[in-house]
Amino acid sequence: MAEKNVAQNRRARRDYHVLERFEAGIELRGTEVKSLRAGNITLKDSYADIEDGEVYLIGTHINPYEQGNIYNHDPERKRRLLMHKRETLRLGAQIAEKGFTLIPLRVYFKRGRAKVELGLCRGKHAVDKRVAIRERDIQRDTERALRDAKRR
Repeated sequence: MAEKNVAQNRRARRDYHVLERFEAGIELRGTEVKSLRAGNITLKDSYADIEDGEVYLIGTHINPYEQGNIYNHDPERKRRLLMHKRETLRLGAQIAEKGFTLIPLRVYFKRGRAKVELGLCRGKHAVDKRVAIRERDIQRDTERALRDAKRR
C-alpha cells in the first residue's frame, strides 16, 4: 500500500544538512487523526527531543478538527513518538553531540498509521546556503540548455 503525504518541512532541507533519516509513529488523540487526514498540520518550527528515554515531537501545530466540539485537542501539545528503544538510545547519544538536532522532515500515512520522518540534522551556515542555491541554479541552467538542444 502506498504512502500518503500529509505535510513536508521544506524549510528543514534549506536550513539543515540532513545526515540520517528515521521513521517513527506518532501517538495521536481522536480528533487529531481526522485533522491530520485533512492536512491541517504545520511543521514550520517543530523539532524532536528526548526526555526520560522517550522521543517527543515539540512545536508541531495540528489544527483542531472542525466537527470535533468538546473532544478537540490542544493544537500545540507535545506528542510522543513511537520508536524502538535501541534507536532512541542511539539518537540520544548523537543529539548530545554538539550541533545535532532532530527535525521532522515530513508527516505521512503508511498502511493507515500516521508516521513522521525525522532527520538527524546539523545547521547550515549562510555560506552553505549560498553554495546550495548556486548549485541548484547551475543544474537548472544545464537542464534548460539540454532541453533546448533536444528541440532543435
